[in-house]
Amino acid sequence: MKIILIRRVALLVSLMLAFTGVVLAQEGQRSRMENEIKRSNNAARVFGQIMRIPEKAIPETVLDGAECVAVFPSVRKAAFIFGGRWGNGVATCRTGRGWSAPIYLEIRGGSFGWQIGAQSTDFVLLFMNQEGLDSLLSSKFTLGGEASVAGGPVGRTAAASTDIKVRSQILSYSRTRGVFAGLSLKGVVVSPDDKAMERVYGEEATAREILQENRLAAPRSVRAFPNRLARYSSRLAER
Repeated sequence: MKIILIRRVALLVSLMLAFTGVVLAQEGQRSRMENEIKRSNNAARVFGQIMRIPEKAIPETVLDGAECVAVFPSVRKAAFIFGGRWGNGVATCRTGRGWSAPIYLEIRGGSFGWQIGAQSTDFVLLFMNQEGLDSLLSSKFTLGGEASVAGGPVGRTAAASTDIKVRSQILSYSRTRGVFAGLSLKGVVVSPDDKAMERVYGEEATAREILQENRLAAPRSVRAFPNRLARYSSRLAER
């Protein structure tokens, strides 16, 4: 009887230790991905705020035509003769099952001239066709360089009066001090944030595996941005 009781206690202790190990591992992973979780949450928040007022947001027909969407919350710009922009964001693409797991990106740019000051701007990029998607899958690309870019239309009436979305690989938008508008963002370099990608998906994860091939699944904790985007555009990819 004592032997049976000891075995049961040992089994119970083993199960408790195993459960504790799983919980600690999950908490450790979440702690390592804290910045990546926050980045996806911020992108979801910014996109939701922009789309909340249809008369001043990205037109539904334009958004439905996009193959991928990237959001860069709070991109910093500072200048004293030399100027620079820097920030981080996330991107997701349409698949046959909905919006893909997010990839992590960096945005950098510079300028020269008599300038002074600092500001924070939210940027949104819509990748409208295969050429735009190819640039997103590359190691890095320059807006207005390897990838053609134009300021996107805003509001319901703008969508009906322009064919810009069929002529540009990428449409760009900006929001500064609450004002949201199309902006032809040129000369800015967009590249993968390899360290963030590794923390979320493991070593050697590529944008193509995540965005196109669906080989890597995203933890639920980083899916805030794709989930928010699905509320505004649910069209599935045709390819």
